[in-house]
Amino acid sequence: MADYVIPAPEQAAIPTKNGGAFPVRRVYCIGRNYAAHAVEMGHDPTREAPFFFQKNPDNLDASGQFPYPSRSADVHHEVELLVALKSGGADIRVEDALGHVWGYAVALDMTRRDLQGEAKKVGRPWEIGKAFEHSAPVGPLVPIAVTGPMAEGQVALTVNDALRQTGDLNQMIWKVPEMIAYLSMYFELQAGDVILSGTPAGVGPVQRGDVMQATIAGLDALTVKVV
Repeated sequence: MADYVIPAPEQAAIPTKNGGAFPVRRVYCIGRNYAAHAVEMGHDPTREAPFFFQKNPDNLDASGQFPYPSRSADVHHEVELLVALKSGGADIRVEDALGHVWGYAVALDMTRRDLQGEAKKVGRPWEIGKAFEHSAPVGPLVPIAVTGPMAEGQVALTVNDALRQTGDLNQMIWKVPEMIAYLSMYFELQAGDVILSGTPAGVGPVQRGDVMQATIAGLDALTVKVV
């Protein structure tokens, strides 16, 4: 064991549906992966090369609460399918990609839209708007042996029981196997890596006291209160 000079940080992990925890190494997030969402954000929805940004492993939060962040006045919900990898490698073939998946979960990519917008205007990275504390609420992971490949199924989010977002996994511009293969061209993926696979249209702001419920067909619903 390494002789650390400070206490080692706690391992970030996601609970699994049947007990135990999935240790998280890295968090990759694809941008604008549903055509309707690309349009609502002011972009061309054509199939251009995918792009990714990252959140931090300890941004994942299974507590059921989302603390509204300070120094921001416009924080948006984005419901997404989370893909957890049990293995990895470099230059993975699309046809082999699903063999690296451990399972799936419902997640939220909470976004400080005001701070992200300021960063976009001056061509700066998005981390200040994306990779803040508690910015990735997540539900329990379900093994792929139970769910199957998750290539289709309704994706939805309500705020205080009012429908905000709806779509289908089959509307992804870049499908899960393609995302894994593309990422592996530029990063050596490993067990413990997770991918947030993009959000359908309807993103919008939340306020303290709101209750969000995110659902994806075949997975446990995720209920999160904004505090």
